[in-house]
Amino acid sequence: MDEASGLLRLLGDETRLRLLRLLSREALNVSELTGVLGLAQSGVSRHLGLLRDAGLVVEQRTGTFTWYRLAPDLSGGARAALWAWLGEEFDRATAATRADDARLEEVRRVRKENFDQHAAGDEHRQLVPGRSWAAWSRALGLLLPAVDVADLGCGEGYLTIEAARWARRVTAVDQSADVLTRARALAARRKLRNITWKRGRLDKVPIRSEAVEVALLSQALHHVDHPDRALAEACRILKPGGRVLVLDLRAHEETWVRSKLGDRWLGFDDTRLNDLLSTAGLREVVVRVGARRPGDPFTVLIAAGTKAGGPR
Repeated sequence: MDEASGLLRLLGDETRLRLLRLLSREALNVSELTGVLGLAQSGVSRHLGLLRDAGLVVEQRTGTFTWYRLAPDLSGGARAALWAWLGEEFDRATAATRADDARLEEVRRVRKENFDQHAAGDEHRQLVPGRSWAAWSRALGLLLPAVDVADLGCGEGYLTIEAARWARRVTAVDQSADVLTRARALAARRKLRNITWKRGRLDKVPIRSEAVEVALLSQALHHVDHPDRALAEACRILKPGGRVLVLDLRAHEETWVRSKLGDRWLGFDDTRLNDLLSTAGLREVVVRVGARRPGDPFTVLIAAGTKAGGPR
């Protein structure tokens, strides 16, 4: 009775149930679980330790990572009935489980794009040393002209830093002082000196008119109250013939992003995004799918348009 009571107390915690549910779908490391659950790493590690001590999960070390998975004997023996019941509960869709599943898909996407292993048919996997989307993006950047760029809604500056590798100058704008502090520190570690950081809103960008050739808005539009005003500002700061490049989410139904991530909009359908760019004063607008994975509720759209008045 003591063992049963202890096990039921252990399973009476929502976080531990979420951990078990995730590990029933994928072997994950602590960093990935932290990202999915939105909890501190120390808390995730503590819960994993309790589940491991109870014989519900096992850990396996590979290289520099420790991977956690369900104990292989849960479906048999004395706990089989309990696990069968939990499995049925784990299959019930709720707002919380949909949010966990969406973030799990993001983990899978990042793994795939890192190309640690590249699928080469159903029978085997082929190691492809050095294959990297990051390296490709930097290589393609060498083909671009040295122009002045604005990164609007720059966040912690990852795209800003990539643009600074090929741009003449980058002006990065975000409304969060804390985020800009972290971005500046990252750029300093990279020894980049061609970035100007400015605090400001996207509907009133602190950049003079006709100052840049390229304006970037990466995953920024769905965070602003008025996407039309943000795009009008992006167009204002462009020189004639300059271009706006947008990466954002296609329309989706994951309402949890409003409370968890502060999203104002649940993405944009292709026609809506096209209309927003056209209404802002851009021509030659193109909207395409940038990234999509089976089972992932989020599809990334890429869109671009040119400000009138430049050379044809």
